[in-house]
Amino acid sequence: KSFANLPMAFTDELDWPQFSEITGFLNSTIGGWTDSLYLRLRRRNRCNHRDLQNISQNDAEHVFPINIAAYLSFSLARNQLLDNPAIVVYATIGNDVCNGNRDTLAHMTTPKEMLSNVMQALRYLDSHLPNGSHVILTGLVDGRFLWDNLHDRYHPLGQLNRDVTYSQLYSFLDCLQVSPCSGWLTSNETLRNLTSERALQLSNVLKEIARSEKFANFDIFYMDFPLTQTAEEWRKMGGEPWQLIEPVDGFHPSQIAAALGTSITWQKALREWPQVLGKENAFNDQIEAIFKDQGGH
Repeated sequence: KSFANLPMAFTDELDWPQFSEITGFLNSTIGGWTDSLYLRLRRRNRCNHRDLQNISQNDAEHVFPINIAAYLSFSLARNQLLDNPAIVVYATIGNDVCNGNRDTLAHMTTPKEMLSNVMQALRYLDSHLPNGSHVILTGLVDGRFLWDNLHDRYHPLGQLNRDVTYSQLYSFLDCLQVSPCSGWLTSNETLRNLTSERALQLSNVLKEIARSEKFANFDIFYMDFPLTQTAEEWRKMGGEPWQLIEPVDGFHPSQIAAALGTSITWQKALREWPQVLGKENAFNDQIEAIFKDQGGH
């Protein structure tokens, strides 16, 4: 029974899209709480019920052997003629600068590659999304947050005997050449800074695309990855920054970070791009009365 969920877990690459910031629909059982763009859209308009798709791919950087547009082509489920407009959240977070190579800088996506591949993906979306859709480009994270807030803390493996810190874990993974991000999970401050510099360059590419490019079937927006705002909100709630990182891998955002990030994204959209979210459905109560709750999925 302990391993009954392993097939599903491996199918989801040990991720939990049902609890995620964009497509979460179940109450969290892994710490924190679930809040998602999907759940908020569903509350705003019950016709959004079950209209969600998570086609994320771990480590899907823009120099991935299968280019991102080709990946979208056999993953995206939307009929351009028959379906309603879509909201697409396009976020690579850190994949384009994170790798486990010794010469990690040489294996990071360049701004030129980023521009070429994102434009290729957007042109694909323009040919497949229904007219009136929206695309939100999310900038890369500043991963120095990881080292700054975790390096001297004990990893769960070392909490009993107080003998394994995150710094030691990062060094061990790097020694085995299996680090998820050699550029940020390192004691080398210069390398951490260079990695963040490249991440900022790539974010600026996305920002410029959103500013200057026009597409026939969707409008396009850019937002910075909201980690700084998330940390500020969590501090106001009495939390500590390290609690925003998943404790076992010491790398991905925690469930708390995902839920808080949802609120920040939603408020920005309400304030700056209300057309993305659509109007509230005046018939929500009647829809729920007829079809009942049915859960969020």
